[in-house]
Amino acid sequence: MKKSSSVLDLASSLRREIERYSPGEKLPPSRKLVERYGVSPVTVSRAVAVLAAEGLVVTRPGAGAFRARPARTARRDGDTSWQEVALSAESAAASGEPLPRAVDDAGVLATLAAPPPGVTGFNGGYLHSSLRPERALAAALARAARRPGAWGRPPIEGDEQLRGWFAREIAGPDGPLDASHVLITAGGQSALTTALRALAPPGAPVLVESPTYPGLLAVARASGLRPVPVPVDADGVRTGLLEDAFRATGARVLVCQPLFQNPTGAVLSAERRAEVLRIARAAGAFVVEDDFARHLAHADAGALPPPLAADDEHGTVVHICSLTKATSPSMRVGALAARGPVLRRLRAIQVVDSFFVPRPLQEAALELVGSPAWGRHLRAVAAGLAERRTAMASALLTELPGLPPPAFPTGGYHLWLRLPDGADETAVTAAALRAGVAVAPGRAYFPAEPPAPHLRLSFADTAGTPEITDGVRRLRTALAETGLL
Repeated sequence: MKKSSSVLDLASSLRREIERYSPGEKLPPSRKLVERYGVSPVTVSRAVAVLAAEGLVVTRPGAGAFRARPARTARRDGDTSWQEVALSAESAAASGEPLPRAVDDAGVLATLAAPPPGVTGFNGGYLHSSLRPERALAAALARAARRPGAWGRPPIEGDEQLRGWFAREIAGPDGPLDASHVLITAGGQSALTTALRALAPPGAPVLVESPTYPGLLAVARASGLRPVPVPVDADGVRTGLLEDAFRATGARVLVCQPLFQNPTGAVLSAERRAEVLRIARAAGAFVVEDDFARHLAHADAGALPPPLAADDEHGTVVHICSLTKATSPSMRVGALAARGPVLRRLRAIQVVDSFFVPRPLQEAALELVGSPAWGRHLRAVAAGLAERRTAMASALLTELPGLPPPAFPTGGYHLWLRLPDGADETAVTAAALRAGVAVAPGRAYFPAEPPAPHLRLSFADTAGTPEITDGVRRLRTALAETGLL
């Protein structure tokens, strides 16, 4: 074997060689393998690690590598049908109505599932690797790991410097928030779960935008809450219907996304911003503001409206934001911001659920946002998302001229495509996958019966214009197969 052979080449050779050894027998030492195959010690070490991960060898520090013994024959499963009864048992809410126990993760999985090889991913909810600040993240994590106390127990509320940074990001340097009003969370989804559990008892109604993020609907239902839809239009949640919904249901919580709403891309208008706060305050209700897309503004977005939390005088708003969407799926660092007694309840629920966010991750986040690389990264994301959005909108107009053109948002990572009345979203999604493109069906975004069929098409997790153009052509093939073109 030549010295240029890869780790996988060596692993393949060793995989054949170990068949000659008995279970538990020791393999030749690394020095012998280096001489035999003409590779470096590092290549040998990595190849052995590959076989260890496959369960073919066992390594023992100081002793070497040994052929693994066969795994014991799996025991036959017993009768687990009793679990259907136990998992279906329903407890009663304060109203006397039964609380559902099932958890529907289909809508969330549709955006988390990695598409098969060769399939264009229009279903994802995160940035493509070319848009992630991976080098800056690696450098930040390396610096964070060397910080004094980085591996110790963090403050329960989170690192004070990081909390202060989030407070300034949310409300500005002179706003109503400071570090004492912020809790560090394990990303936005964790913050959303904590907020709903803190603000609404099981069985209670919670007002949500319609359509809205499926992860919100899943969290609400898993917590025994009843999502009540309030329709959204191009200017955000419809405040006249919002007031009616508070009055009809007695709800004490509204969850909304005022900036680049998921999935419509709508931005709450200036007039409705004030109305949302006024209506919620009159109802004695909280507004959970999910500000997930503030760092996903496009290069042509212009000045962004401040978060609702920046205009909140009375502690009505519980604000959620996160670094995850703008960095990496694994940078699960976010924030909950609130004022008044509710902050103590949020803190108590988070402590009971998860104790705290790992300190090295908090330190890495602080290193990242405090470095010059952070500003450069946000500018690159803004330019990259704008380019991809324009490419997808143009391709849809060219390839699918018979469908209504989607809204043209200046932030976020997707377009919301209306399908013809009567279209079967499930059939379209399946046909699209056969054609080589993964999409997210719109049904999961509605808490009640949808007014029309839709697809959510994400452009963030694509390599760029060529992949997007090709993916839309594949979608056209799927729509033709299902008789929609």
